[in-house]
Amino acid sequence: MEPSIRRLVIPSPFGALTLTERDDALTALDWGRLPQNDGPSPGLAAAAEQLEDYFDGRLKRFDLETTPRGTDFQIRVWRALQAIPYGETMTYGEIALGLKSSARAVGMACGANPLPIIIPCHRVVAETGLGGFSGLGGIATKRRLLALENDGALPRRQPSLFDLPLFSYAGSGSVTVA
Repeated sequence: MEPSIRRLVIPSPFGALTLTERDDALTALDWGRLPQNDGPSPGLAAAAEQLEDYFDGRLKRFDLETTPRGTDFQIRVWRALQAIPYGETMTYGEIALGLKSSARAVGMACGANPLPIIIPCHRVVAETGLGGFSGLGGIATKRRLLALENDGALPRRQPSLFDLPLFSYAGSGSVTVA
């Protein structure tokens, strides 16, 4: 039997996001508008509602049926990311120690995360700064997501360079707004 794949495009403070579900489980969140906007299924509607609540500062932990596709190692990393509490960060090295791996391998798995925001790869930072971010807008988007988790709701308009807060790295695995 052919798998059932559905997509839903939703607005966000970062522009359009496309949610994809396969057989009733969320498999991807893509930056931008992908073809095949099927409208909401119950799972896609729940994801859209939870993302809206997250962007408004009302949701701290997602509760969605997900089946991200990746290697066994990537899935282990993504599970570790989901254990990082809202508003906190860990370094690539700290996660690597827990998984008996390297910081570089953890970073590569973060970059391959098919469900950014929902699997919070933005909460992973480098020892000496923010590290990278593969989502649309790169580090600027990572900064805004971290600021959301420290300050509250994001504005509902497109981001501008003038909106970006300044950050400092405290060296203890946390990033704070300067």
